[in-house]
Amino acid sequence: MTQSSTRIASNADTALLDVQGLNAWYGAAQVVFNADLHVQRGEVVALIGRNGAGKSSTLKAIMGLMPQRTGSVVFAGNDISRAEPYQAARLGLGYVPEDRRIFTELTVLENLQLGVQAARHLPSQSTLMSADAAHQQQVPQSWSLEQIFALFPNLADMQQRPASHMSGGEQQMLTVARTLMGNPLMVLLDEPSEGVAPVIVEQMGEMILALKGQGMGVLLSEQNTHFAQWVSDRSYRLDRGVLTA
Repeated sequence: MTQSSTRIASNADTALLDVQGLNAWYGAAQVVFNADLHVQRGEVVALIGRNGAGKSSTLKAIMGLMPQRTGSVVFAGNDISRAEPYQAARLGLGYVPEDRRIFTELTVLENLQLGVQAARHLPSQSTLMSADAAHQQQVPQSWSLEQIFALFPNLADMQQRPASHMSGGEQQMLTVARTLMGNPLMVLLDEPSEGVAPVIVEQMGEMILALKGQGMGVLLSEQNTHFAQWVSDRSYRLDRGVLTA
């Protein structure tokens, strides 16, 4: 085994998320083909590809939202290959969909309060990260409303506003913030910069970097190559459901 392949194997062994041989279908149509990827704690990884390349389908397959999937998905030391989405979420895997599934009839504050869950704990730092990484990185924090509003100042100014009266970018922020209120160990972000104003894109980027700094893993899908390169440590390319490093 070469030094490079040894390093890759070691990374997979200590990964927070380790995906191997992932396939997914919509009915008879296969949309994800034998995907291998991994994400460490405190690492931002991007899936880059054009519209229809299979980015969203890959995230949904990892989360257990595809009608049919095969392959291995291990998160925080737990095999979630056949888990339901709610079971993956209980383990600390957060998912932010592209279509901003918020409760429009509720206020910003009420949406955030619905997302509250207990703090998460990794089963064993030694099994998920190297000694050097464990020394350098923090365990993801337990999120409070005050911390959320510090990360998203715009939301602090509109706590009583109905979500239906927010812009698309503000709704995207609210979706991310509500996911963080669940105290995930890792977040899957589907097209966070899609269809939002440049100022919101910048705030989203700063938010992703802040999550990384707190030891959270992030796997995001993006068409915006510039944005993906700015926030990510490394990336995979997707084309017609085929993933390449």
